[in-house]
Amino acid sequence: MAAMDFLTIGNITKDLIPGGYAVGGTVTYASAAAMRLGRRPGVLARVGADLTLPSIYDDIELFALPSEHTLTFENVYTPAGRVQTIHALAGAIGREDVPAAVVQAAPPIVLLGPLAGELDPGVAELFPHALRGFVPQGWMRRWDAQGRVSHAPIACDADLLRFADVLVVSTEDVNHDISLARCYAEQVELVVLTRAMHGADVYYRGHVTHVRPRPAREVDPTGAGDTFTAAFLIYFHESGDPIKAARFANVTASFSIEAASYGAMPERARVEAYLAEHGW
Repeated sequence: MAAMDFLTIGNITKDLIPGGYAVGGTVTYASAAAMRLGRRPGVLARVGADLTLPSIYDDIELFALPSEHTLTFENVYTPAGRVQTIHALAGAIGREDVPAAVVQAAPPIVLLGPLAGELDPGVAELFPHALRGFVPQGWMRRWDAQGRVSHAPIACDADLLRFADVLVVSTEDVNHDISLARCYAEQVELVVLTRAMHGADVYYRGHVTHVRPRPAREVDPTGAGDTFTAAFLIYFHESGDPIKAARFANVTASFSIEAASYGAMPERARVEAYLAEHGW
């Protein structure tokens, strides 16, 4: 296998669906997107013996840490938004859990994507020369005794922000309080606020720019934010242009939601063909 050049860290999930489960989590969706966009993904995650990995992991370099259980979610989409329940938790991932081989690989892009507070954000310090992206929703989640998930947005002055080069949050993550995105941008040089079907806002060096979406026929929105983030990091790493990176990511994510799970994840050529026809 060629050298890994896109590493995602966080726990793999079992996402319960009628008749069984799908394998998900930021690590899965971001890696699937990275692979389709021409990168060689790697994943560091805790995986329980209760999980059977799908064939997509045949092409992902997996550094599996042991866990009694796999992190298990149930997502129900309603007109009022997503209702989420945690049915089982996996173990934490700290700096001491990162294998030396992963650090020595020095991947140029590292994405931290916790799902249930399991990841020490200081892990990012192990990769000082990488472009370090954060999808922080796992640090924002709280859950009750029944596993019902709620959100508590991270504070503007949260210490974890200092480890990020790029922060990607959704309007749902900030409880639709756009002022939080502006506040995060005072701590992180590059912040992207995703607005689902309405595109994304890029906060960069004191300016905010709205980036238009590609209209999509939504079938399954699960993983769209992770797909967006992977595409954004890849294009930004290549070009240094955050606005074009957001447009590229919007288009990639819009294709990805047009089938269940990661079945519609687009190849790079399809994204570029759309952009060539419809513009950046």
